[in-house]
Amino acid sequence: MIKRLLALDGVQVVCQFRDDGSFVEGYGMMQEQQMAALAMFAHDYKRIVQGNADQLSMFTQLSGWTPPGAWVVHGQSLTVCSVANLVCLLDRQEASLTEVMQEMKELSSW
Repeated sequence: MIKRLLALDGVQVVCQFRDDGSFVEGYGMMQEQQMAALAMFAHDYKRIVQGNADQLSMFTQLSGWTPPGAWVVHGQSLTVCSVANLVCLLDRQEASLTEVMQEMKELSSW
């Protein structure tokens, strides 16, 4: 099911991980060990984003900060984005971030 994300322009790798960060499945131009590391990175980053959102909610006393729906990290040539327990590695020059995020959101609800 998540393999269809590879059909989108610029998507190099897509992985699914469990709530504890363990690797479930992955597809793309990486070895499985690297995909497992990407899944663990996504899990850890998701926890950091959740912690920051919790603090913003607590200090501002405003609703709407949590739970965070997704996150995106841009590098010089690559982007890592995650929705729920899915993570993608994208080529910034080729990918439409909006299109990828919409597809990830749809797949995460299955």
